[in-house]
Amino acid sequence: MDGGVNPLLPDSILFEIFLYLDYKDVLSVGQACRQWHAVAQDEVLWKELFYRYYSVARDVPRHPAAVSWYGEFQRLYDTIPCVEVQTLKEHSDQVLHLSFSHNGYMFASCSKDCTVKIWNNDLEFSLLHSSNMKKFNWGYTQFSQFNADDSLLLVSGVFLGPRTSSSGEIAVISLDNFTLLSRVRNKPYDVFGCWLNETNLISGNLHRIGYLTSCSVLWLNNAFQGVESENMNVVKRLFKLQNLNASTIRTVMVVDCSRYDSPDLPPNQGEQSTSDPVLVPHQTTDLCSDSEEEEEEEPKQQTTPEDSTGAKSEAKREDGLDRFLTDIIEGRIRPVMTELEMETKVAQLLAQNRTKPPEPNLLSMEGCSQKKYLIFTTGCLTYSPHQIGIKQILPHQMTTAGPVLGEERESDKFFDSLDHVIDIHGHIIGMGLSPDHRYLYVNSRAWPQDCIISDPLQPPPIAEEIDLHVLDLKTMKEAKRALRAHRAYTPSDDFFFIFLDVSRDFVASGAEDRHGYIWDRHYNICLAKLQHDDVVNSVAFSPVEQELLLTASDDCTIKAWRSPRTMRILQAEKPRLRKPLFSWATNQRS
Repeated sequence: MDGGVNPLLPDSILFEIFLYLDYKDVLSVGQACRQWHAVAQDEVLWKELFYRYYSVARDVPRHPAAVSWYGEFQRLYDTIPCVEVQTLKEHSDQVLHLSFSHNGYMFASCSKDCTVKIWNNDLEFSLLHSSNMKKFNWGYTQFSQFNADDSLLLVSGVFLGPRTSSSGEIAVISLDNFTLLSRVRNKPYDVFGCWLNETNLISGNLHRIGYLTSCSVLWLNNAFQGVESENMNVVKRLFKLQNLNASTIRTVMVVDCSRYDSPDLPPNQGEQSTSDPVLVPHQTTDLCSDSEEEEEEEPKQQTTPEDSTGAKSEAKREDGLDRFLTDIIEGRIRPVMTELEMETKVAQLLAQNRTKPPEPNLLSMEGCSQKKYLIFTTGCLTYSPHQIGIKQILPHQMTTAGPVLGEERESDKFFDSLDHVIDIHGHIIGMGLSPDHRYLYVNSRAWPQDCIISDPLQPPPIAEEIDLHVLDLKTMKEAKRALRAHRAYTPSDDFFFIFLDVSRDFVASGAEDRHGYIWDRHYNICLAKLQHDDVVNSVAFSPVEQELLLTASDDCTIKAWRSPRTMRILQAEKPRLRKPLFSWATNQRS
């Protein structure tokens, strides 16, 4: 049979037989002789094996960067970080969050034991530093983030004040000598905070206006304010946003549009999207409205010259509030509103003439290299976060120089409006950005279809299945169908925040079913389940090596996972070049 002139079977028959085999058997029979070897490398054969083994929908094309179906099969089999290589047990309580430095040399972990630990990333991880935040009256640490040049670490935690509250605090730690540089109050605590640039960070504050109504103020802080002179301008207000129906701003993050991967942008999507009605931010606000009267009046304010009709517009709005209150007193509003509904309605009417218009041309690619967005979770129907709010950060807002603290307090327009809102129709429990900042991945637990929220303090029940939505931040639309494999069980009033992470090719997330999960971003398939003994709260890919993944759990451990390919390289005494054919198939996953 070895290269015989008269083969026993023609290639076409061998091909049909090989179709009945799985990938291991195909690789094995391909070593029998030259003819079988050639048939076993057939691209059509490996395409069929690929779709069958990974259960990929047939209408999904091959990854654009792939050179062969055989190579794609190998990539998904051999480069997934699914081999457990180390378990770190230095935390004494639940581990809540993980974050890598941008250069990949370090990572930080936060825990219910109220420490933030900084680790060295070598062939084996080792502890570099541990800071206990209990001395600052913290309850626990919950989030961390390295700044752009990896010189500072932002650490967010829950602050235990004199009264039971949802206050938090942000600490900045120098990575040169692990000294504490500054502390910033952060309310509510699940704003978390984030870096805007190397030295400035964003925090939040919450002011109650009524029982259900509040306003969230987002501040720009200098990381060195604890050591700067008192005369330095180190705090600046970015935005002041009205919250309705007990909602608040949470989970802030910054999107840098200069990192968009231009070759992958869909043609003309941005230009086509600017006329889409969903881009009108008042569409979302009006979900809380009982009348269409405001919709008719809002455009008049924006299109009428200020010198001739500004006073008329304001008087007209105040007349609208007077009419509304008179209608209530005289019983003309049907059905009769509850006190909570009345508060929300009055707050809307009062704020109409006190809110700045949204920024124009949000989706324009003009000046994209300088654009930054602030993204956060919010809502308009209940206190559980169910919307993604987007606000453009203007160039003059990216520095703490200029007017601070009392800025614009004399202005009548003291509320900022959202530039865009994306409604998720469920309880948001996690968000993560792709490395190029173009795609936002959102973990959510769906509400029942067509549910009606009559009481903001009683949100709908949420599904056990976690949906992982993919939002394109260039078009502000959902890019792909939601991924689903992981689960959560806690009710909406006691939910877990599950941090996810995104690498170049993969997305990973924790779950309450004691597993971490890895999906392929292109094929939308789940590739691996990573076992823990309790809830998996956070995952983190190395930013320079996506074949390394960390998972953190309520079982008080951090696990490191590497790919089968990386494990072979690390275990080889002398790494040497070898033919790629079949060498990977002999190493099975753990």
